[in-house]
Amino acid sequence: MFEKIIQLDKQLLIYLNNLGNPQWDGFWLYITKQFHWAPVFILVIYLFFRFLGWKKGLYLILFLAVLVAFSDQFVNMIRAIFERLRPNNDPEIQDQLRTLINPQNYSFISGHATTSTVVTVFAVLSLKKFTKYIYLFVLFPLFFAYSRLYLGVHFPIDILTGASVGFLIGTGAAKLFEYSSNKFFK
Repeated sequence: MFEKIIQLDKQLLIYLNNLGNPQWDGFWLYITKQFHWAPVFILVIYLFFRFLGWKKGLYLILFLAVLVAFSDQFVNMIRAIFERLRPNNDPEIQDQLRTLINPQNYSFISGHATTSTVVTVFAVLSLKKFTKYIYLFVLFPLFFAYSRLYLGVHFPIDILTGASVGFLIGTGAAKLFEYSSNKFFK
């Protein structure tokens, strides 16, 4: 059963990855780099300060930095346990993929999907009562995670599991932030 799921995962990646087109390669290479999302992050940080004030906003930024570090280390721990090769390094399928980058670390779970979902869920839950437009931020992890399939460096299960873990961590963190900030900032 498990082996059948892994084979289906590989087939789905091959299909999705081969939908790629050289005309779009530059776009997806741009999308996959965290630095290029800086304007979006700056806007969200601005919204934190605008709606929460300076003290709570600074606390939130510190909380978010710890959250991102936790998410990143959690992903590394999971990768060390499962040691699943990235698709671009999997001898069974690597020749069937369009790969534009060649990372060498492990694939399961996707750090891009996990951390981007953590940040997004946290931001949406923290700001949804102030602005309905925060829901547009959901586009960030969708594009960010899809870029990893397009580039042939993650399997769909890596992305789905990473996003699910990110959702759980982000939801828990938002509740913890709300509880702790209500204690500290009465």
